[in-house]
Amino acid sequence: MAELTTTAPRAVTNPRATLQDLLPKIVLAPSFALILIFVYGFIVFTAFLSFSGSKLLPDFSTWVGLNNYVRLFNHPNWITALKNLAIFSVLYIVICSFIGLALAIFLDQKIRGEGVLRPIYLYPMALSFIVTGVAWKWFLDPGIGLEHVMQSWGWESFSFRWIKEGQMAIYTIVIAAVWQSSGFVMAMFLAGLRGVDNEIIKAAQIDGASTLTIYRRIIIPLMRPVFLSAFVVLAHLAIKSYDLVVAMTDGGPGTATWTPALFMQKFTFGRNEMGMGAASAIIMMMMIFAIIVPYLYSELGGKKK
Repeated sequence: MAELTTTAPRAVTNPRATLQDLLPKIVLAPSFALILIFVYGFIVFTAFLSFSGSKLLPDFSTWVGLNNYVRLFNHPNWITALKNLAIFSVLYIVICSFIGLALAIFLDQKIRGEGVLRPIYLYPMALSFIVTGVAWKWFLDPGIGLEHVMQSWGWESFSFRWIKEGQMAIYTIVIAAVWQSSGFVMAMFLAGLRGVDNEIIKAAQIDGASTLTIYRRIIIPLMRPVFLSAFVVLAHLAIKSYDLVVAMTDGGPGTATWTPALFMQKFTFGRNEMGMGAASAIIMMMMIFAIIVPYLYSELGGKKK
């Protein structure tokens, strides 16, 4: 008896389906290539510069190893920039978080005019830091700003010269930055508040918990991811703060308001110390990575667990 043999049917490939699978990759390929070259490529290029003796132009023929980093941390202007960054970052993050949370709780009470107030609070974030810096520079200038206006109204003893004083100038940068970013933080917290399960709040109200206790014991602890996200965003903005400082004080008086980003620009393009400027850029990148990497690990690792 002859054996019956069966052959598996050939898989028919649909050219149209293959094109649909490849089309997203084809569309994203140019953007991916540009990011690979102009972001990660220049990060590697900057790392090589930081180990070279480059001055006005890149010079890879002279390698100095870690000498640029040693010079960097022995330079008084870099130490000043780090101290200013610490002051600015702490005040900026804490005050923005406090004001943003307070505004979010205020708007979460379903008040009238919420649709008008939200854009007003968010409007400063739509401005560039250059515009914000110039506006606050005029406002705080003793000759034409707040001090001049108050004295022209008859309060001749009024004085507010922080922007001209070396020890206080960094706090004027904090004021302008908080004014611009608090509305954005408010939007993040308001979205978090609106995402809290109402059943939990109703159960707490039935048990007799006050509004303050509900916010302090239930709602705010549930918003830990929002707090973490706000911290990452604000810390990232603080570390790379440059345009606001340039617009308001240009690092002055003297070096009183220098930040790491301003130090990098001054030494790279102003003093022709490209190697040390690259080293400062790598340190800034490491600061940002030290914030973002744990955040990503906590978010992605927590979801996997």
